Amino acid sequence: MKTRLKELRARYQLNQTELAKRAKVSRQTISLIEREELVPSLLIAVRISKILNESIDEIFIFEEEELE
Repeated sequence: MKTRLKELRARYQLNQTELAKRAKVSRQTISLIEREELVPSLLIAVRISKILNESIDEIFIFEEEELE
């Protein structure tokens, strides 16, 4: 999975800590997601998409083979 989280977070001028508080996760979780070392749960993905006002598909990009 690829992610545009860091890019979109910067657009809204949020640091990792601020986004983490709003998404009710740790800063480390945001960092792991941004480094593509953690695939977020659906609940976390929905929270992040609401905070950033972007669809989940715009934030998290799955390769076709990941979906098969």
